[in-house]
Amino acid sequence: MSRILVLLLMVSTYALASEAGHGDTDIVQRTVNFLLFAGLIWYLVAEPAKNYFASRSNEIADELNKVQEKLKESVELKKEALAKISEAEKFAEELAAASKKENKILNDNIMSQCDSDLEVIAKQHETKKDFETRNMVVEVVEEVISETLNQSSEIFDREAMANVILKKVA
Repeated sequence: MSRILVLLLMVSTYALASEAGHGDTDIVQRTVNFLLFAGLIWYLVAEPAKNYFASRSNEIADELNKVQEKLKESVELKKEALAKISEAEKFAEELAAASKKENKILNDNIMSQCDSDLEVIAKQHETKKDFETRNMVVEVVEEVISETLNQSSEIFDREAMANVILKKVA
């Protein structure tokens, strides 16, 4: 490649040179000097430039590999995270279903306990009502008896006594 470039420069120098000047020109010496200068620069700079660009290419390739590895890791982490999210959603659904079942069971237990408590309270109320009714009858009878005993010492016949008792009971 470099030989073709040098040959092209040499040919272009002769082809583009003008013959405007009269006399001898030093174009050949200048061309040879240029070629020597270009060759010397090529000799001194070519190898370090090749090494620099080769090392730079390797560094870029290494960085690209690191980025691709990080990308693969992030894709794997994303897949794991999505899997965990789907598992968490399934767990949440199962938990919601289980909590609804437990809620239903607890609600049924509470309702049955309330029903039994209401029955007990109703029985207690009936028992207390019967007890109070008996107490009231006993009090009325005691009052009637005490009234009759407190009244004059007249002798009451049975009918009069029954009438007094019936009045108080009614």
